[in-house]
Amino acid sequence: MKQSVFVKLNKEKWEAYEKALGDSPSADDLSKIYVHLTEDLAFSKAKYPKTSLTAYLNELSLKVHNLIYKNKPEGKGRFIKFWKYEVPLEMKKAKMPMLYSFLIMAVGVLVGAISTANDETFARLILGDGYVDMTIQNIKDGNPMGVYGSSDEWSMFFGITSNNIRVSFLAFVAGVFTSLGTGFILFRNGIMLGVFHYFFVQYGLFDETILTVWVHGTIEISAIIIAGGAGIRMGNALLFPGTYPRAYSFREGAKSGMKIVMGLFPFFVLAGFIESFLTRYTEWPLAAKLFIILGSLFLIVYYFIYRPIKLPHGNTKN
Repeated sequence: MKQSVFVKLNKEKWEAYEKALGDSPSADDLSKIYVHLTEDLAFSKAKYPKTSLTAYLNELSLKVHNLIYKNKPEGKGRFIKFWKYEVPLEMKKAKMPMLYSFLIMAVGVLVGAISTANDETFARLILGDGYVDMTIQNIKDGNPMGVYGSSDEWSMFFGITSNNIRVSFLAFVAGVFTSLGTGFILFRNGIMLGVFHYFFVQYGLFDETILTVWVHGTIEISAIIIAGGAGIRMGNALLFPGTYPRAYSFREGAKSGMKIVMGLFPFFVLAGFIESFLTRYTEWPLAAKLFIILGSLFLIVYYFIYRPIKLPHGNTKN
């Protein structure tokens, strides 16, 4: 390719980059600009060495490099800024993967419920004979949700919280095997949820299970879906890199997904606390259970849906 043609094809892009550098671009935008500039610089060095064009691209790339890597001391509010701005911004970028995650889980729930309704052995296959036999005995004893009071609170708290983190992190990490890996984890967990609920439907206890399980499940299941969305975001970055090099696209997708998963940690702890210390009180009145369920739903919707929508892209000041 002639140098004049190369310049004609890219001149407007380079001018746009120069203008963007004067407008305090975000770290993500700087990274993208840097990747494209270094690609153009490498091409120019190979085809037109020792030319003013190569010198210009080298200078522009160096300017971007310095903006990215200059040593800025972190403000005292860095910890708060992460949850207040960075996680919602990553959620904003991942809105479609989050929708896919929800739909995959929902289909799994439907498959689990239908399978349990049509095959009386399916619940044992998915939940295990030990759990099914224990629950049937609890139902006969008049305490169908007795499993939630079978251990002391602190033992349950640490066990449940670590398990929630493990399941959600697995849903995210499975994105390394493309979006299909995360999709499988979500689908499997959806089947388990559908089987669990329909198992109680068969004993006429659906209302009680809904109210009891979703006291903690509102946050717990939402966290799994969100972590799954982060995994799909990473998997899609690997499968569909667009105009970026595949390695760079995957790295950015992984970084974005990891921020989302890290942002879930307070919710893992909260869900574990509710399940260990509150869910066990199955005799609580309807109003108390609805208060916790609706409060949890409000928290999830506000932080992971409403705030990302309202937060302008790239803005960390509002």
